[in-house]
Amino acid sequence: MNVYTGDKIRNVVVMGHGGSGKTTLVEAFAYLSGVTTRMGKVADGNTISDYDKEEQKRQFSIGTSVVPIEWDSCKINFLDTPGYFDFVGEVEEAVGAAAGAIIVISGKAGVEVGAEKAWELCEKYKLPRIIFVSDMDVDNANFKQVMDDLTAKYGKKIVPFELPIRENEKFAGYVDVVSEKGYKWADNGKTADCPVPGDLASELESYKESLMESVAETSEDFMDRYFGGETFTEQEIKDALKQSINDGSIVPVTMGSSVLCQGMNALIDDIIKYFKSPDTRKISGVNAKTDEAFEADYDINKPKSAYIWKTIVDPFIGKYSLIKVCSGIIKSDDVLFNYDKDSDEKLSKLYVLRGNKPLEVPELHAGDIGAIAKLNSAATGDTLSTKANPIRYTATELSKPYTCQRYKAKNKGDIDKISSALQKMMQEDQTLKTVNDAENRQTLLYGMGDQHLEIVASKLLNVYKCDIELAEPKVAYRETIRKNSDVEYKYKKQSGGHGQYGHVKMKFEPLGDTEKAYEFEQIVVGGAVPKNYFPAVEKGLVESVQKGPLAAYPVVGIKAILYDGSYHPVDSSEQAFKMATIQAFKKGVMEASPVLLEPIASLKVTVPDDFTGDVMGDLNKRRARVLGMNPAGSGKTVVEAELPMTGLYGYCTVLRSMTGGRGVYEYEFVRYEQAPQEVQEKEVAARASLAEENAED
Repeated sequence: MNVYTGDKIRNVVVMGHGGSGKTTLVEAFAYLSGVTTRMGKVADGNTISDYDKEEQKRQFSIGTSVVPIEWDSCKINFLDTPGYFDFVGEVEEAVGAAAGAIIVISGKAGVEVGAEKAWELCEKYKLPRIIFVSDMDVDNANFKQVMDDLTAKYGKKIVPFELPIRENEKFAGYVDVVSEKGYKWADNGKTADCPVPGDLASELESYKESLMESVAETSEDFMDRYFGGETFTEQEIKDALKQSINDGSIVPVTMGSSVLCQGMNALIDDIIKYFKSPDTRKISGVNAKTDEAFEADYDINKPKSAYIWKTIVDPFIGKYSLIKVCSGIIKSDDVLFNYDKDSDEKLSKLYVLRGNKPLEVPELHAGDIGAIAKLNSAATGDTLSTKANPIRYTATELSKPYTCQRYKAKNKGDIDKISSALQKMMQEDQTLKTVNDAENRQTLLYGMGDQHLEIVASKLLNVYKCDIELAEPKVAYRETIRKNSDVEYKYKKQSGGHGQYGHVKMKFEPLGDTEKAYEFEQIVVGGAVPKNYFPAVEKGLVESVQKGPLAAYPVVGIKAILYDGSYHPVDSSEQAFKMATIQAFKKGVMEASPVLLEPIASLKVTVPDDFTGDVMGDLNKRRARVLGMNPAGSGKTVVEAELPMTGLYGYCTVLRSMTGGRGVYEYEFVRYEQAPQEVQEKEVAARASLAEENAED
């Protein structure tokens, strides 16, 4: 592939709901630009973007793919993103690397939640966007309904650039609102001029009028001319539209059929015409030496720097660090400094990735997206620059994973293999993480949803040849006491020679602080228990609180007082007093009304206002206490509640089902509270049953 300068580059992320036609759209661009000789199909598993075996099997995108095309002396880097919410991290990475967005909406399915979420991301990152209504060749596609829904949601900034021409209920062409010309489809997505149909004349006039109002609002001079009855030249209109699209005050709506390559040429022309090239955009980092702002601004004359926005780790094609060059020109023989890892990275070759196919290039100019193979320590979010001018850029903020499942190897011999494979997958997917929960003897896998974790397990099996089993995670309960007890225990053994003798009298009472496991106090008088055995008594407590006598969970919030006992001048030992304490502890806890404590989480659920009733009803079923509701803007409400951690298992799927995918949640552990009696009884019985099974084994 040729080397392109910043003024000839466009970086465009393609977003939308799952199944709306994003991958097919990118495939059509690749075909029309000559990258491929025939269009691949998602159903056939032969598209450029969906090269992963899991994507081909499931027929939807899981990761972001880069598909660069050359068009009219320009290079457009299309970033084809997943539409399903479990892979939102991939979308967020791509949005951070892009400078413009195409939001794909199916003319048949209408405005779905994936398109709404894509819009929210564009708002967050201030990305100019064009909406493309796909599937216009389908009989029941309804462009007007899509327009009405978009206008109802987002107001006057929604402006159609095209109107569909239908003949005999078929999608026959379109009217260009800007030029007021009609076009009919010819072969291979090309068009032939045609008159504007009479039934579209009034609609065209209405949309053109609103378009001219938007143009007039770009400057006072235009406003005066508009009210003076003057008309704008076509070039003035295009310049004003470019300004309005890039500042977000106008969002154009175009249409077509990706399968038939209809509307593609006009869309690519709009991308080049209206989206800004990188050399006209701003980006800044921090000079790590001086701690001053570094205005990179995609300037080739400034010290070279690049940001790693994504990592691909594939057992077949190797590791690639996808970079966006922020300043200077990066060449294949450069030595770059990784500020985040404090290491030098020697580049051997530079690539442009097209799907999973690396195309070697000699250099990458500021504003371009490329890839570097086999960087030793580099990870997603790292900055590459020169040692003389070390730069760091702010990493893209990714969604935090809250869905978790316990996993274990089906074959114990695969444990190390699974750990290594997951490390590679976590380099690639920043929304995947593992946690070793030593207390409950389990390893947890966190992701963005149940489907995310299911695909991880499938990939481990099919790519890395190791099988894991996913299950509900064990909950980290605690034990404590509610009353006081006074016990004694005499540990006495005689087996020839020195015996074992330790005798303790102890009181146990609630400490009032469940943050601490225990507090030890001794008030022995008269040397009933010699001082040198006090540490042994405390050792017995340390061991005892690891597993409580109620259900073998850690004990917290207990005060132990040693007040009396006895010893034998020959047979007493530290071990004897430790064992006496352990037995006294068990007896003392069971006589002091032991209770089970369950972990409580603070939960925030953000949902559209219409769903707050359903969400609160479901939370009540999960034993939650709703603390309040706060408006979050844009017709959304944040429901705040506290609920047991047990109520969070499977919550992601239920919330999405209730809210049509619009609800999101976050939580954090806050404290322990006494579990209800029925929960305690069930858990104690389950632990007793488990202990019996282990004893039989």
